[in-house]
Amino acid sequence: MNQILALDYGFKRTGIAFAESPLFIAHALKTVKTNDLLIFIENHLVKNKVAKIVIGEPKSLLGEKTHSSDMIQNFFQRITKSFPEIEIKLYDERFTSKIAMQTILDSGIKKMKRRNKETLDEIAAVIILQDYLKYEEFQRSSNT
Repeated sequence: MNQILALDYGFKRTGIAFAESPLFIAHALKTVKTNDLLIFIENHLVKNKVAKIVIGEPKSLLGEKTHSSDMIQNFFQRITKSFPEIEIKLYDERFTSKIAMQTILDSGIKKMKRRNKETLDEIAAVIILQDYLKYEEFQRSSNT
């Protein structure tokens, strides 16, 4: 099965989500230390057929660069060179951390687990991917 991975890339940690064909519903995969991310992806590719990687691109409310935009661009260039056979896209991640925190609060997760920033990173990756999948579906349906 083809997978799409989504990355909520951060300075210390990166949340990872995936979706598989044919349904393409986003699921949390895990959070890894950002320094170990390329190795994790390489190992994941050995075991799974990944067709696309979507990386959350931070933007301001006005759609402009943020303080972490350069870091994301540098990572985008590195991952594109490391995995040239995979389609890699940047996707607007505005509000995903806030939506992820609200999702955690609404889910009734206990306070100690809510403090676990890895959970937030994974949920943010799921939100990025689910939003990207909706966007792709909209693009397909409006082109027909």
